[in-house]
Amino acid sequence: MKLWKKLAFTGVSALMVGTLAACGGGSNASSNSEGSDSITLQMYQIGDKPDNYDALMEVANKRIEDKIGTKVNINYIGFGDYEKKMNVIISSGENYDIAYANNYVSNAQKGAFADLTELAPKYAKDAYDALDEAYIKGNLVNDKLYALPVNGNVFAQQVLTFNKPLLDKYNLSIDGIESYADAEKVLQEFHKKEPNTAAFAIGQGFKVQGDFDYPLGNTLPFAIDLNGDKAKIINQYDNKTYVDLLRTMHSWYQQGLIPSDAATSSKDYPLEGNTWLLRGETQGPFDYGDTILSNAANQELVSKSITVPLKSTGQAQMANFVVSNTSKNKEKAVEFLGLLNSDAELLNGLVWGIEGEAWEKVDGTDDKIKLLDGYQPKTHMSAWNTGNNAILYTQESITDEMIATRDKSIEEAETSPILGFSFNTDSVKTEISNISNVMNQYMDGLNTGTVDPDETLPKLLEALDKAGYEKVLTEMQKQYDEFRK
Repeated sequence: MKLWKKLAFTGVSALMVGTLAACGGGSNASSNSEGSDSITLQMYQIGDKPDNYDALMEVANKRIEDKIGTKVNINYIGFGDYEKKMNVIISSGENYDIAYANNYVSNAQKGAFADLTELAPKYAKDAYDALDEAYIKGNLVNDKLYALPVNGNVFAQQVLTFNKPLLDKYNLSIDGIESYADAEKVLQEFHKKEPNTAAFAIGQGFKVQGDFDYPLGNTLPFAIDLNGDKAKIINQYDNKTYVDLLRTMHSWYQQGLIPSDAATSSKDYPLEGNTWLLRGETQGPFDYGDTILSNAANQELVSKSITVPLKSTGQAQMANFVVSNTSKNKEKAVEFLGLLNSDAELLNGLVWGIEGEAWEKVDGTDDKIKLLDGYQPKTHMSAWNTGNNAILYTQESITDEMIATRDKSIEEAETSPILGFSFNTDSVKTEISNISNVMNQYMDGLNTGTVDPDETLPKLLEALDKAGYEKVLTEMQKQYDEFRK
């Protein structure tokens, strides 16, 4: 999974380098343990199954059963298969209890998920009360809440991340960099020194980043210019600021600063090692600046922000957990989600691993830990899609000042004007499909700088016009105007 591909989890935190839960089997129906009245909730999770899953859940289920009288079985499905398999599970009406949300808005509108508007405040009160308002607003569907989101990176900021060892090797300074254009001199100097190393490591799927938000995601040409008229939806590919970014990419491509096969390449540029100087990344408050990213790379990385920190619908819906409308244990399922997001002992035992084997508390502290030799990949679950990041223990390198900065940044982050806006596509499905096909033809070439935007954009705009762009834009603007009221 390429780190420049923001997935639909835009702004994915580097915390996900900790092994994610996902892929495996298990019973699909809620059940009572043999010889007892204990319920075993069935849960679907996305990612890779920890190698020590049984040991993790043995510890977890003891606490879960002690606290709320139930157990949980997590059924794992890998990233590549999750959407397809969950669509089958939902359409078949399978009886399960909890799942990582797939196509959240669409499936909520179809009635696949239980309405948590009243259940969450009642059965998961502590977890619900701890959520930033953006999480609630960003997850309302027809004024109802159908998910309990993981409290994590509620805002995201796009950054340019530099390989510090390579900067130091050639005595390159990144002081004053606030945009792509500002980074050009550094890239040019590096390219002269190491022409065979990727100056700007990008590939297929890369999108230039600016102060925009997207009602249907950044693969489609509908956007809000956060520095322009926030009441109007525009085509970013017909916006001067965005077009200038594309021109910068094309200039870099012509200079050899971007890999020549970027538009078609899926080549990996690992965080660790020296195969790149610059890459685009997404950071949020629980990344503590470059701390988590550098930990993942096992070397020092340094970043410069190029967009405003933004609370958006995409961030609010990044890690939603839903309760199935087929569940016979809706209240107990919500109660478990509440526990998982409020009980520090339970959550930390899953995210950091087994206490005493993977980590131990620092003497004299309640929430500082040091990692042990047993902390290894695939021996724990990830933070971003397991539970409330605010109650996770932190390593000694995370200072009180860093935590205070984190909390202040959450308070001060900008809120997108389209936070909570869900476009109903029923009347324009054909046109959106046509538009998507057009974008698939042009997107990678333009964003990687492979093609000249001044020559290609007129062709793109003409193709979009024939695909029915104006019809979709008119309907979207109409709905957005109603939303703003």
